[in-house]
Amino acid sequence: MNHALTAAAAGFGTGLSLIVAIGAQNAFVLRQGVRRDAVLAVVGICALSDALLIALGVGGVGAVVVAWPGAVRAVGLVGGAFLLCYGALAARRVLRPGTGLHADGEAAGSRRRAILTCLAMTWLNPHVYLDTVFLLGSLAADRGPMRWTFGLGAAFASLCWFAALGFGARLLGRFLARPTAWRVLDGLVAVTMLALGATLMAGS
Repeated sequence: MNHALTAAAAGFGTGLSLIVAIGAQNAFVLRQGVRRDAVLAVVGICALSDALLIALGVGGVGAVVVAWPGAVRAVGLVGGAFLLCYGALAARRVLRPGTGLHADGEAAGSRRRAILTCLAMTWLNPHVYLDTVFLLGSLAADRGPMRWTFGLGAAFASLCWFAALGFGARLLGRFLARPTAWRVLDGLVAVTMLALGATLMAGS
């Protein structure tokens, strides 16, 4: 039992350390949480996707994927282009605040867009594969028979983080009711997306 708890705690800490950093996925979840727009669906997609990718890594798929570096390169190009486009849209909202979104309403049809964007943001981001499939998979392998317990801890960390980020963002609703605050948030999103997109395109 002690070995299992130690492995799970190590997985939780490792998983949390990898996903807490500001990134494309976190910025998107934060924005959806503040808007109260499809938060449950977005949090669920992020957490379940991470759990699946972690399971693949723990199961040894990471070692197999490394044999086809061209696949990772292709994902990097597509993901980079997607992030650049999304960053450009966020930058446009900063320059034209009249087209911005408000924290107290959900635009018609935005749920479907939010879900599709979240799926793309998650599965077209090579860093997600590097962190979950490759890195966590290799760290789990060192745990031997406790590798699945380690992976379970990492998956639970992902669930806790995205739930806190998505639902906890509502506490910022009053602050972000001001147009200026939305421009700051969109500016952060734009810089994050454009920087990550450019990095992915250059690295591919």
